[in-house]
Amino acid sequence: MRETEFRKSSFSGGQNGSCVEIAHAETAFGIRDSKNTSGPVLTLDESQGAAFLAVVKRLR
Repeated sequence: MRETEFRKSSFSGGQNGSCVEIAHAETAFGIRDSKNTSGPVLTLDESQGAAFLAVVKRLR
């Protein structure tokens, strides 16, 4: 996942900079803390990633 381009959440902003970044490869999703880009990446398979995004979109 490290070679995949991560995108910052469109809802990021504010003063504290708390945000996540997401990357989508052919068969996997990666999620990481935007303040710690060299830190751990939560990796989800295609179905888990789709379910995660569906939940996040409902919460907006």
